[in-house]
Amino acid sequence: MSILKRGKTYYADVTVNGTRYRESLETTNWKEAQRLVKDLIAKATEGKAAPPSAKGSFAALSLADAMTQLIGERTGRVSERTTRIDKERSKVLNRHLADAKVRKIDAETIRWYQTARTAEGVSGRTINLEVNLLRLVLKRAKRWSAVADDVANMPENHDVVGRVLTLEEKLNLFRMASSKPSWLVAYCAAVIAVSTTCRKVEILNLRWASVDLFARVIHIRRSKTAAGHRSIPLNSDAMEALARLRQRAEAFGGGTAEDYVFPACEREVIDFARPQKSIRSAWRNLTKAAGLKGFRFHDLRHQAITELSEGGASDATMMAVSGHLSKRMLEHYSHVRMAAKRTAIDALGGGLMQPVTVLAPMEGKPS
Repeated sequence: MSILKRGKTYYADVTVNGTRYRESLETTNWKEAQRLVKDLIAKATEGKAAPPSAKGSFAALSLADAMTQLIGERTGRVSERTTRIDKERSKVLNRHLADAKVRKIDAETIRWYQTARTAEGVSGRTINLEVNLLRLVLKRAKRWSAVADDVANMPENHDVVGRVLTLEEKLNLFRMASSKPSWLVAYCAAVIAVSTTCRKVEILNLRWASVDLFARVIHIRRSKTAAGHRSIPLNSDAMEALARLRQRAEAFGGGTAEDYVFPACEREVIDFARPQKSIRSAWRNLTKAAGLKGFRFHDLRHQAITELSEGGASDATMMAVSGHLSKRMLEHYSHVRMAAKRTAIDALGGGLMQPVTVLAPMEGKPS
């Protein structure tokens, strides 16, 4: 084992199984340098150390630079939405690991990241999706196979069902949403969601060609899965929301069949040929103002399906309106439906059976 010192920084110069490893240990502490060299030798012996050829390659980049390069390479080969999500996840990874060299990222580093994100209150599913981007970077650097066996996904709670508001909370939310002109788009999107069960991706990718205001129906052409493609009747609230959006579109010179109902708007310039990417900021602000911080836009879908279920809609009707529902979710809403029936039945009773002090003689037997 050989440890060299250049300036104040220690470097390793070791040979394992005929392969020479020369790299900075990135420490000025002698004891720490000794420990790091032992770790390097152990990883090299197990075939988990970054190969010397990684120097000057993709693996030698910082994670921040590597993610930028990877996302650039994927642009055009994946959907615009995927690229946007990749960029959002890269911001979180950069906050923790921006300066880490790709070739130095190992299973211990990933476990540390998972622990840090868990401490921030982030769900297991979100952490797993972020680590998936890190996995793509490591695969691009031919490093993932060296760490894969020692990396486990965080547990995901698949039983989470969206929050459902009380009638008072629901009315308060929409009163608040209607209170500011700057929230108009989020307001109308929310009304459509809670009136149709539509997902956000379905709403933001809706074109006027798929909206039939005369027949009072919308046709969902873009969804999470093919099972989500469907036609949904419109109630009066959804009709009013779409009418306002139509007026807005025509006021800005849009509203043709191929225009998006929710067009992109950047620097106060509306582009009807592209869909709006997000309503996150407006939604976060208005839910906070309504005292419902943390209430997700997607929860409006659960709100709508729950109200359908409580109203007695069959499983077939709920699936036709909402698109794909898993067996687990159908069981959940069946339970909701039974709870609503029980509440209704309980309301029929009250005080009919009074206490008695003397039991009546049983029929057919002597008193």
